[in-house]
Amino acid sequence: RRTVDHYFARMSHGSTLSRVVHAWVHARTDRAASWTCFTEALAADLHDTQGGTTGEGIHLGAAAGTIDLAERCYLGLETRDGALWLNPRLPDQLARVASTITYRGHRLRVTATHAELTVSTTPCEADPVTIRALGRRHRLRGGQSLTIPLPGTDDPGFLSGR
Repeated sequence: RRTVDHYFARMSHGSTLSRVVHAWVHARTDRAASWTCFTEALAADLHDTQGGTTGEGIHLGAAAGTIDLAERCYLGLETRDGALWLNPRLPDQLARVASTITYRGHRLRVTATHAELTVSTTPCEADPVTIRALGRRHRLRGGQSLTIPLPGTDDPGFLSGR
């Protein structure tokens, strides 16, 4: 945290991608700072924060980065070890994150709030998928749904996904 604070205070943020990167860095330790950086990245094109560059085209890297941030960082979505891992960590200002993804032949709807995580699959004949959420393993077949209560943010295992 000390290293992050040291460098954050010295950044010029001359690139729209800088805010995306800082939102990622702050996501697990300072959710308020993460949210500020996230909304500033979103505003790059809406408010032409670079002073005239939006007319030349949108800042596609920053736009894609904010979507990636919402899914992989705030929703905690990643694939590894043959499973779809989910470890949501929403900023206080964000009540809900939802995404529809295709994973191993399944169309999955993943929704997280501060209180719970829900994964639903549409009916299909694909082999069951493995979901790892908060350190526990679950198997879902086509047409099934899973809802998991999320611990409070003061739970010591929350950051690690245990």
